Amino acid sequence: MSTIYDFTVTDIHGREVSMEEFRGKTLLIVNTASKCGFSPQYGELQKLYEEYRDRGLEILGFPCNQFANQEPGSEEDIREFCTLNFGVTFPLFEKVKVNGPEAHPLYKYLTSVLPGKMGKRIKWNFTKFLIGPDGSPVQRFAPADRPLKIIPDIEELLGVP
Repeated sequence: MSTIYDFTVTDIHGREVSMEEFRGKTLLIVNTASKCGFSPQYGELQKLYEEYRDRGLEILGFPCNQFANQEPGSEEDIREFCTLNFGVTFPLFEKVKVNGPEAHPLYKYLTSVLPGKMGKRIKWNFTKFLIGPDGSPVQRFAPADRPLKIIPDIEELLGVP
């Protein structure tokens, strides 16, 4: 597989979504968790989404419970938490695994193309992958990298002067 458009994911409502739906968009793909110390990043992600959505940015949140049981709730619990606490309107997807043999194929692809300091493993919640409009993974950001700090990288892909 050569781009993310070759994958299908399931949204938080149980609907199958072809990544093809995002062709031509700049994407920020993030594994998330509601009970994580980095959870306030949901607010920054929402700000990015509001600021850049009309310019071609999509933020895709993939809840994950692989790190210290920080996403134990159901999809409904997750959606409610994100909406009530951070006003999240960007697309959320069903809970996935991001590491190991049961990792979602999208994450296996992303980590193989953009390995981090731990190799192909995701270190923790809120690891971010920036994807160009052609579907190619461009850059990987650590959990501690605040979403608003990566605006210059996003603007470059969006062609914002």
